[in-house]
Amino acid sequence: MDHPLLSSRTGITIETVREQVVGVNTRVPLFDGRLVPYINFDNAASTPVLKPVLDKMNQFMAWYSSIHRGTGFKSQLSSELYDLAREVVARFVGLELQGHTIIFVKNTTEAINKLANRLNLTPDDVVLVTKMEHHSNDLPWRKRARVVHIDVDEQGRLREADLVQQLERYGKATKLFAVTGASNVTGWVNDIHRLATICHQYGVKILVDAAQLAPHRKIDMKPQSDPAHIDFLAFSAHKIYAPFGAGVLIGDQDVFESGEPDMVGGGTVDIVSYDHVEWTAPPEKDEAGTPNTVGVLAMVKALMVLEEIGMDQVAAHEARLTRYALQRLREIPDIRILGSDDPEDVENRLGVITFNIGQLHHALVAAILNHEAAIAVRNGCFCAHPYIKLMLGISDEEAARLEEDIRRGDRSRIPGAVRVSFGIYNTESEIDVLVDILNKIARKQWQGDYELDRQRGAYFLKHATIDYHRFFQL
Repeated sequence: MDHPLLSSRTGITIETVREQVVGVNTRVPLFDGRLVPYINFDNAASTPVLKPVLDKMNQFMAWYSSIHRGTGFKSQLSSELYDLAREVVARFVGLELQGHTIIFVKNTTEAINKLANRLNLTPDDVVLVTKMEHHSNDLPWRKRARVVHIDVDEQGRLREADLVQQLERYGKATKLFAVTGASNVTGWVNDIHRLATICHQYGVKILVDAAQLAPHRKIDMKPQSDPAHIDFLAFSAHKIYAPFGAGVLIGDQDVFESGEPDMVGGGTVDIVSYDHVEWTAPPEKDEAGTPNTVGVLAMVKALMVLEEIGMDQVAAHEARLTRYALQRLREIPDIRILGSDDPEDVENRLGVITFNIGQLHHALVAAILNHEAAIAVRNGCFCAHPYIKLMLGISDEEAARLEEDIRRGDRSRIPGAVRVSFGIYNTESEIDVLVDILNKIARKQWQGDYELDRQRGAYFLKHATIDYHRFFQL
């Protein structure tokens, strides 16, 4: 696609991308007042913005106007870009636009909820999901159908034999298999095309939650004539270096042509009277109200940059980081990694490494990393409570006691782990800093004095006040 509105290139490579990440060298305060460079190992939650994305959006603001039906030049230009954005998304995921629709939403969670609302499910219908899912690819289905969870093995990997068994068991009642492309806890990458082929043999469609997969691996949805094609796919821009509030739902056109949209209002109709409405065609039918044009264009600009770098290069760089990290983390006393800890098994996983150290509270480890090394991680259950419970081996009895604690407002014993997650700009030297401080933590050689907030389940420096407005003000 060589449209003149989409022709700008950046010249960025995997070797030079780090200098193109906004805020990568920002200095933040430690517990002792020193300012040091921030190390962001929280990319599985959200990524920073790329400079070409931010620069392009700043340029676009002079031309921004509300899209569609506007007669002014800026509106027409904005509309042209917004419509072309679907072609960029289609190219990025290997999609034939014929027979499909691309709906812009605010994030993956909204995309999956929208699909759950639009599939006309009944309480007697069965939706298969895996035990490794993020809540956003589990809870929406519980509202509409009977959810059956597909088992995982001791390393948290999907048991494909159980998928086949449940497809056989529920037969025609099964309407969908909803599966993550990659786990946000263990980093395990599912073979989505093999899973799609299995499902299609039983006449069942597949949704891939690609929130974690899309920033790290090349995606090919394949033609509808291919048994391995992906029926529905969703992902978010904020994990793809464009955190401006956009996301995508891709699916079969006929699903969205039938029925009523889940959200109605401006832009969704062809005809409205006081007693009658006729809906317009998708995707506009499912994009009620004025859309987030800036967010959508930021997202597709980020996709264009990733295409220019090459998703194979992205995957290779992150595999090297993951292998190096797993090798070095073996030096940490009493570390336990959830899932595979094999440095040679990086082709089937992302750079998402989740761990605990001995009996240390995960929240304490995360707090020390922040205050004493300026390392951003995430701790807790990562919106995957059942999966974490499985991976930590928590019994139903213990889970019941913990749930009662939470109901009483005490989150001090909430189980969880610490997660580090890599992006295209992270380096081995940053991993060295991580391993150095983790070694100190494992040996209980941290310096700060921390206390537990039982209500929040988080650790904080005692007697410390952080002057945030010193660093940023609106």
